[in-house]
Amino acid sequence: MARHVKIGEAKTRLSALPVAVETGEDPTICRGAAPVAHATRSAGEGEHAALSATLRRERAKRKAVTTAEILSWRHEGHAH
Repeated sequence: MARHVKIGEAKTRLSALPVAVETGEDPTICRGAAPVAHATRSAGEGEHAALSATLRRERAKRKAVTTAEILSWRHEGHAH
C-alpha cells in the first residue's frame, strides 16, 4: 500500500521510513503533491543470485542475436 509523505515529514521522521518499508509499506516522498522519490525494500544477496540464475537459464533457451538484427532495431519506432 502506497503512502504519500511530504518532504518535511520525511526529514522529521526519517528513522520511521525504513521501519515502514520493513513492515511492507511503500512510502512515496512528495514535494507538495508531486511524487519525487519512492522507498522500497532492497533485495537481499540471495534474491540477486536467484534472479541471475533465472535470467541465465532463460537466456540460454533463446538463439543468439546477430549484429544485423541489433542494427535493424536501431530506428524501430522512429518516424521516417
